[in-house]
Amino acid sequence: MSDLLRRLRARGWRVTAQRRVVAEVLDGEHVHLTADEVHARAVLRLPEISRATVYNTLGELVLLGEVAELSADGRAKRYDPNAHRPHQHLLCTGCGLIRDVRPTGDPLDGLPAGQRFGFTLSGAEVVYRGLCPSCG
Repeated sequence: MSDLLRRLRARGWRVTAQRRVVAEVLDGEHVHLTADEVHARAVLRLPEISRATVYNTLGELVLLGEVAELSADGRAKRYDPNAHRPHQHLLCTGCGLIRDVRPTGDPLDGLPAGQRFGFTLSGAEVVYRGLCPSCG
């Protein structure tokens, strides 16, 4: 059983065949699929699953905080099932490959108090950009 599916069941999320397939497709490290990629992989497991069901399920998972929705460089939104593990992203500006990275230190420490404008910070999203070995 996938880690995501295990977490969803623990929360009492109603697991239908369609929802189970979407959760299974999203399982793993460094998974950053578009909704269309999730649908294409889900259809291989459950041919009758509709695009609307995939989009609706992804929306629910984002609202639950179990999947993070990423938008990088104007490309299609991608869905990251590692929303519960603190990490940042490494993005290839050539092909769009995204990898999870866990730099040392707190990214909130990089913003000096004088530039916080009175905000109480709760998080930071950092995207490191460059070229992957295939594109570089």
